[in-house]
Amino acid sequence: MNRLWQLAFGLVGVAVMGLFLSGAPVVQADEVVCTGSLGAVAVDDVRVPDNATCTLNGTRVEGTVKVERNATLYANGARIDGNVQAENATRVNVGANSTVGGSIQVVQSGAAAIDRVAVNGDIQFESNKQALSATNNQVGGNVQAFQNTGGVTIANNTIDGNLQCKGNTPSPTGGNNVVMGSAEDQCANLQGTPPTPTPPPPTPTPPPTNLPYRFYLPFVKW
Repeated sequence: MNRLWQLAFGLVGVAVMGLFLSGAPVVQADEVVCTGSLGAVAVDDVRVPDNATCTLNGTRVEGTVKVERNATLYANGARIDGNVQAENATRVNVGANSTVGGSIQVVQSGAAAIDRVAVNGDIQFESNKQALSATNNQVGGNVQAFQNTGGVTIANNTIDGNLQCKGNTPSPTGGNNVVMGSAEDQCANLQGTPPTPTPPPPTPTPPPTNLPYRFYLPFVKW
């Protein structure tokens, strides 16, 4: 019996060592408190605590990323299966071909820049005080900007839902957005205009036919 137990423990040890040596992403359970950088690892949830800065470089987050008071998040090439939620944060930057399975929500915070991100849900900016931008994104839901005071730029996005802007000072700027739903209120003029089709070339006029036949006699000098 002792030999069987020794053999079982040995096999488990070899398997664990194989995982470390294979270079596969390391899975960490439960919530990770990020106060520095995370690389190409897989985690459940990420929380950026008060006054901290977290950078996600190619990180797989199987849950939600929460950005707390005065905290900053940079996500580059990250895959986030849940939401990105920031409230009273300093800055939220999500870009460099990241994907978000849920929504990105930035509320009562400072600045935010969402660029080149595939977002299955919504992008929501509400009551923020510094510059905000949503550019070059593929959005499965809506893009919404409400009551922001630091300026909002919304440009070059493909939005499956609606583009909704209200109560922002100044009004949002940008354009060239493809909106499958409706562009409303302050963002009504930010929807791209389809190009004017080029008119076909005029049809050439055919030469006249059935002209009367004229018979000319040769000139003869007598």
